Amino acid sequence: MNLFQQIKGDRLIWAIATLLAIFSFLPVYSAASNLAYTSGAGNTFSYFVKHFMHLLLGFAIMFAMHKVPYKYFRGLSMVMLPIVLVLLIITVLQGTTIDGANASRWIQIPIIGMSFQTSTLAALVLMVYVARYLSKISTKTVSFKETILPLWVPVFLVLALILPANFSTTAIIFTMVMLLAFIGGYPIRYLLLILGTGLMGLVFFILVAKSFPEAMPNRVDTWMSRIESFADDSETVEDYQIERAKIAIATGITPVGPGKSIQKNFLPQSSSDFIFAIIIEEYGIFGGLFLLIMYSWLLFRLVIVAQNAETVFGKLLVLGVGLPIVFQALINMAVAVELFPVTGQTLPLISSGGTSIWMTCMAIGIVLSVSAKRQEIKEAEQSDENPLEILSETI
Repeated sequence: MNLFQQIKGDRLIWAIATLLAIFSFLPVYSAASNLAYTSGAGNTFSYFVKHFMHLLLGFAIMFAMHKVPYKYFRGLSMVMLPIVLVLLIITVLQGTTIDGANASRWIQIPIIGMSFQTSTLAALVLMVYVARYLSKISTKTVSFKETILPLWVPVFLVLALILPANFSTTAIIFTMVMLLAFIGGYPIRYLLLILGTGLMGLVFFILVAKSFPEAMPNRVDTWMSRIESFADDSETVEDYQIERAKIAIATGITPVGPGKSIQKNFLPQSSSDFIFAIIIEEYGIFGGLFLLIMYSWLLFRLVIVAQNAETVFGKLLVLGVGLPIVFQALINMAVAVELFPVTGQTLPLISSGGTSIWMTCMAIGIVLSVSAKRQEIKEAEQSDENPLEILSETI
């Protein structure tokens, strides 16, 4: 049996992920030339190879995840949650700072010397955990008090550990948890209470950080300056990246062609945070529309897979790990056209970067695991097997 015969699950999701990955090579190769020359190496091909290896490992993770029956993700989320909390604590304690701002988003993996962004793994594990809990209480009525310890304490612990170094990721995780809870039937009055608690916690953190900046290194000043520059019409130093991105997008009216971007030489994060602007500059409006269509298509397939899932956990799992991918893509594109303040979020499966690619592939693999189970049941219905026996394996 060859590799393609072993691929299960939604074939269209496989196709979308593959198309995005293939499309990413030229923009990353082009945009990385700035990094190659500013670092003094001058070798752009090494960035191409690095991106290829990240994607290769990512698709290996995706393949492995889609082979795991999704029922096992229930227990894995319980095991992994304490582990990611420990990893987040280690990340915070290592406390690297840049000009007094907390830059502790990565930990170094021993022996191989690679860096790993713990918040992306924590976000994925947390969404699976929340989906597990919401599916567990879906058939009964629970009070708000009953949900505090098993649901909201883990959520706020993860958010509190990510917040000092990465507000945008914290905000995305919180938004996705709230959305999943709403879809999962969690009472709206309880959600409003959680929203209020979250906002008060954020205000308290900002006040403490402002009052004791040396005692607790943080990025609050960076957040504030980004929001102020976004709201202020006058040009400031903080507007440099977004202005260059807008120039690149404006140039895309008459695209310069693959590899010929000018603004990649001025945009500091041209291969990651602002790669959408480089794509528009080089490929024009058609490049931007292609990405919009791909992510919209992915959203449509996520809804289809969730709708066809045989269990509540399967439905919530697909939406919990899949929606953040599309949401992050929309935020990245919105930042490039100045519809949103600069966040530092990458474009899933397009931007360079190891951890973001691996976690996106892992999330897609989990979605494919759910769709693979549905495919198994349909095949059983067409044969002499009893589909109820296969379904019982997912419960």
